[in-house]
Amino acid sequence: MKVQSIEMAEKQTADNKPRSKGSGTAYVYEKLKAEILTLEIAPGSPLEETLLAQRFGMSRSPVREALVRLSADGLVSMLSNRSTLVAPIDLAQFPRYVEALDLYQRVCTRLAAMNRSENDLLAIEKHARAFEEACKTNDYLNMSASNRDFHVAIATAGGNPYFKQGYARMLDEGRRLLHMHFDYLSSSPEEALLTSEHADMIEAIRIKDTEKADQLAHAHTRQFHDRFMRFIQAKYLDGFDYSKSLLT
Repeated sequence: MKVQSIEMAEKQTADNKPRSKGSGTAYVYEKLKAEILTLEIAPGSPLEETLLAQRFGMSRSPVREALVRLSADGLVSMLSNRSTLVAPIDLAQFPRYVEALDLYQRVCTRLAAMNRSENDLLAIEKHARAFEEACKTNDYLNMSASNRDFHVAIATAGGNPYFKQGYARMLDEGRRLLHMHFDYLSSSPEEALLTSEHADMIEAIRIKDTEKADQLAHAHTRQFHDRFMRFIQAKYLDGFDYSKSLLT
């Protein structure tokens, strides 16, 4: 209990460090975002402005602005009664999510193979290396961030801002799923965090093979689906009540 008290005191001290004017919202946003994405704050948990303001040692205004930003990211739900909850993870809708993700992934990767520039390739390769480095230390937060950036760089290379915007939103919404997915992969003797998938996609984009890029993007989504379903079967399927649709 004494160790726990010290840890809590250190966390509160860190959260209450003085900050320059205008930095409060950004700090609260980044801190809560990281805690939500890593499931440190569970889906469905209430986020009370007063308690958060006390935790971060600031007024409710920057806290409220941070929650609005998190709402725009789809990570929290701001209800009509002014309460705020961490957005639930609806496992029952996972097949629909993958269906939409697959469409965006195939279109954006195909367009990248058609339209990419040399600078686009450099950006894609940069984010692929960042993902590989994060994998070496099992840094799930940076893994999901660099994976997201890798695929957004592909969408950027495709040249269609509307597809890029929709794809980025899908990737952002899926980062908590990826966190669970990575945890399963790292603990499974039969699975590997790093495969050749990203490298294969880069090569198809490099040589402008649109059909191959399309096929690899589809296979990439299918592998994510299959691995996540194995995770669900291993962790949650037995006794899971899909009618509640809330992962806690």
